[in-house]
Amino acid sequence: MKTFVLKAIALLFFSLSFNSYASNQPKPKKQTIKVALLLDTSNSMDGLINQAKAQLWEIVNELSYAKYGIQKPNLEIALYEYGNSSLPSKEGFIRQVLQFSSDLDEISEKLFSLKTNGGNEFCGQVIKTSLNELSWGKNKNDLRLIFIAGNEPFTQGKINYKEAITDAKEKDIIINTIFCGNYNNGISGMWKDGADLGGGDYMTINQDKKIVHIVTPYDNEIIILNKKLNKTYIYYGNKGYSKFSSQKQQDVNAESLDEVVIVKRAVSKSSRLYENSTWDLVDAEKKQKVDYKKIQKSKLPKILQNKSEAEIKAYVKLKAKERAKIQGKIKELDKKRRSYIAKKQKNENKKDVLDNVMIKAIKRQAKTKNYSW
Repeated sequence: MKTFVLKAIALLFFSLSFNSYASNQPKPKKQTIKVALLLDTSNSMDGLINQAKAQLWEIVNELSYAKYGIQKPNLEIALYEYGNSSLPSKEGFIRQVLQFSSDLDEISEKLFSLKTNGGNEFCGQVIKTSLNELSWGKNKNDLRLIFIAGNEPFTQGKINYKEAITDAKEKDIIINTIFCGNYNNGISGMWKDGADLGGGDYMTINQDKKIVHIVTPYDNEIIILNKKLNKTYIYYGNKGYSKFSSQKQQDVNAESLDEVVIVKRAVSKSSRLYENSTWDLVDAEKKQKVDYKKIQKSKLPKILQNKSEAEIKAYVKLKAKERAKIQGKIKELDKKRRSYIAKKQKNENKKDVLDNVMIKAIKRQAKTKNYSW
């Protein structure tokens, strides 16, 4: 009996020690796909910027299906503009528009803020600047990608592109080049050499090609559901209302390009990558980030400002249920929509448009790091 009791005590001590050890171990970081877009905003690049605005949501939607084992990676996008004469010459006509962000509305907002103007295009320098300024992180399982797009020789500027790309490789960052123009001209302009050195893909696009958006029988219903989806957001905090307003503005921006673009954005808003816990109570509650006692009621929608804590919680629960139902319907319709588009696109040539070349490159490079779709 004494031996049995001693064994039981020893087992209990081991269990407590192991649980204490396990709870003190840092949780493994979730994998992140980090994409830095370096866009030439000189005079001739209006078409490139318009493609980026229109096709952001298609790229996001495709990346939402990415997997790393049983996990689904995060997505962060950073944005630089270069080659614009309105930017400071001492900075190399380069500007960081956005540090790595998972805020999809903010990414859209920054893309729509870009304006073109003539200037000098220093590819080596903008790559080097993005390496130094961006928070690339050190998680070995992250996928780190640069996509640089432009139409002038890759060799311009005081920083040699080879030097910049060597630095990128040391940080496990893949360099992809997108030449806006003829394939052979891009080769002679050393864009292909840049991609070869950087372990990435060399791509060409026709930046002035009119994007053909395929209309489907499911689009109108998705647009209606998107308006209902917006009504499930409950802003809070100092930036809550401005973020809520930005969400609506990005819908307007998407719709200004084409009705189908707002459909693609609605699909993104129903994906796991569209997350707004910093300003929306429904998402914050899902992440268990809400301390209702600290919420300033004056920063809530008027309908909630005179409600009790229990009433606010009940309202959040109701809107969460509504949102899940709406997002589920959008996802179901999108499956039908994607199937419809796949049949229509069989004979369509999309090889020289931005979203197509980027998605193909990302998928190929992701597979080398054990990501899958």
